[in-house]
Amino acid sequence: MKIFARGLWLVAGVILGIAATSAVQRDLFGQALPSRIPRRIIRPEKAPNTGLPFSPGVRAGSTLYISGHLGRSPATNALVAGGVEAETRQSLANIREVLRAAGMDFKDVTYVTAYITSFQDFEKFNAVYREAFPTDPPARATVQVSALNAGAHVELQMIAVRQ
Repeated sequence: MKIFARGLWLVAGVILGIAATSAVQRDLFGQALPSRIPRRIIRPEKAPNTGLPFSPGVRAGSTLYISGHLGRSPATNALVAGGVEAETRQSLANIREVLRAAGMDFKDVTYVTAYITSFQDFEKFNAVYREAFPTDPPARATVQVSALNAGAHVELQMIAVRQ
């Protein structure tokens, strides 16, 4: 009988523990966490349509995840002419459309990953990049890769957070 009673108390304790934890989960600062953060696909009107299986942006709560963008013209879907500078400028313009469609702008960008095919273009890339982020730029990683889709020189992906 004692073993049975202990077993019941153990089961009751586990059930109460699960119920208490799942009722309200909180972050480190005591704020209630939603059980599931809804996600919204962001597809701006003025954006290249590659037909590839990815979304230009995905917003989950206050965070926007922006897919890698090449310097493609929204009108023709082809890479713009002019090398790394023109491609960087167009990639940033395409990303700005994603940001605006999500109610954000470059000021909300917190992290950037830049892929370039040659570090010989690094100074040219940075000169154009500074136009979008003249002060207090986001954290960034720049990686040289052997090749990019469509023969591009640069691809940018970003994360933005709306405060």
